[in-house]
Amino acid sequence: MFKPDSLKAHLMAANPDLRQNPDKLLIFADEGNVVATGTGSLSFEYRYKLNLIVTDYAGAPDAVMVPLLAWITIHQNDLLNNPELRRTGIGFDVDFNNHETVDLSIKLDLTERVVVKRNGGRLDIRHPPESQPTPGYIDEFWTLYQGESLLAEWHTPIHPA
Repeated sequence: MFKPDSLKAHLMAANPDLRQNPDKLLIFADEGNVVATGTGSLSFEYRYKLNLIVTDYAGAPDAVMVPLLAWITIHQNDLLNNPELRRTGIGFDVDFNNHETVDLSIKLDLTERVVVKRNGGRLDIRHPPESQPTPGYIDEFWTLYQGESLLAEWHTPIHPA
């Protein structure tokens, strides 16, 4: 599974607080299933709920959510494009620690396809990228501001080759 590490790297690169304090960002893959079709292929899909937790966070929630949505656009766009998944696929909880910090828990329903092909006497595995609609933004680098305050900055996420 590459999506948890990909998301963690993306958020840490985008958010200055997480970049400076990487131990604040915790990621868990919960309630996982492997779904295979039972056909002649050993291809399958990982399905799991990703639980991303930002602890003792004093920044703007938008500085996490907007880069998160940019990542989802590339890596799990059905959470944005499918009406049913839009309602249930991205959830969050906030624990207010004090007047300055919160613990933010974000839950995402993620899938990852694994294609297994026979190649002579061996099996080759490939993790194909999600199909991509043309994104509404195609710039390579983004900055997020609230007024004059820089909240986050990131490169448009890409699927590793």
